[in-house]
Amino acid sequence: MSLIVTREPAEAGFDAARLDRIRAHFDRYVADERLSGWLATVARGSDLVWVGRGGHADREAGVPVSEDTIWRIYSMTKPLTSLAAMMLYEEGAFDLNDEVSSYVEEFAEARVFLGGTPEAPRTRAPEEPVRVLHLLTHTAGLTYGFHYTHPVDAIYRLHGYDFGYPPGTDLARAVADWARLPLIADPGRHFNYSVATDVLGRLVEVWSGLSLDRFMRERILEPLGMYDTDWYCPPEKAERLARLYVPSQGRAVAFDELGRYALKWPSMLGGGGGLLASAGDYWRFTQMLLGRGALGTQRLISPASLELMTRNHLPAGADIASSALDTFAVPEYAGVGFGLGFSVVLDQVANRSLVTEGSYAWGGAASTVFWVDPAEEITVSFFTQMLPSSTYPVRRELQRLVYAAAVG
Repeated sequence: MSLIVTREPAEAGFDAARLDRIRAHFDRYVADERLSGWLATVARGSDLVWVGRGGHADREAGVPVSEDTIWRIYSMTKPLTSLAAMMLYEEGAFDLNDEVSSYVEEFAEARVFLGGTPEAPRTRAPEEPVRVLHLLTHTAGLTYGFHYTHPVDAIYRLHGYDFGYPPGTDLARAVADWARLPLIADPGRHFNYSVATDVLGRLVEVWSGLSLDRFMRERILEPLGMYDTDWYCPPEKAERLARLYVPSQGRAVAFDELGRYALKWPSMLGGGGGLLASAGDYWRFTQMLLGRGALGTQRLISPASLELMTRNHLPAGADIASSALDTFAVPEYAGVGFGLGFSVVLDQVANRSLVTEGSYAWGGAASTVFWVDPAEEITVSFFTQMLPSSTYPVRRELQRLVYAAAVG
């Protein structure tokens, strides 16, 4: 869809000159080649008030970023999978307290890492079973092989689960494998970013009787008009696909070894990552969220369920920074909790940011991000293709630039 500004910034309470600082700021990233290109949207209520873009979707081919560029959104897939699960929750498919072993029997034998080495771990029985709630909040004790912060991460890598999956693995097989690997901690104790949302995607299949891609397409993507969102980029759209980059000596260099996988249908549809989308498509998703579960005449979820999803569910009301066992235990996540698929700003002062308390968000591995601010009726999204997302502080920089422009 076209990204058409439908309301002037001043009419929506923004200073247009201050919004244009976003363009100047990220164009500097392009000028010194830290990023190949970028695109950002700022909306208030149902109106787009600012769209900016710069640089190249494919610098080597000389293809500029356009409104219909297709981006790898990686973990920005997670909120859609969480939404899919909660839609089924509303239909009575499960309870948040249900044990995951009720649907994936391998979880009945889950064990917690106690010590030893990745090759010869010592384990014990968990004090609490893995529940559906734990999957939605990343408190299940699962992990990612690419964290490189705990022996259990290494165990995942030994079994072929790093940034990708063993060849020929489908979602059901991967979930069964993860259930047999040690948990990093007792379920419900700590935030640890993980394959939990991939497991949730498998449960969507079990609960609905549909493959994850079919459920997502029929129940979310088509009703919202997200026709450029898919698990791969088909040949007829390949010229619109942005190139993937990684940093090398301070500049972005193409990473085609990984980037080319977006051009073929994946062997595994992971609910935690894998979707590609245009900025216009994801803007429609954020509009549905701001609309309390509805976009136009299409209601996907009730306001009550979305309200539950966007409240902090971490143990004892902790923030991510104090609860996390992984790389999220950093000041950037102080004052930020986690709901059912979204991070949630709890304390603006502790977070040392301008983002309104109650705003919720998430991002992707290639430095993409979105957030929804219900109090100010602001939605923002940012797209680029720089892997990993920790390369530059673009997300917090964008937050400052947007709220510095919100003057009305």
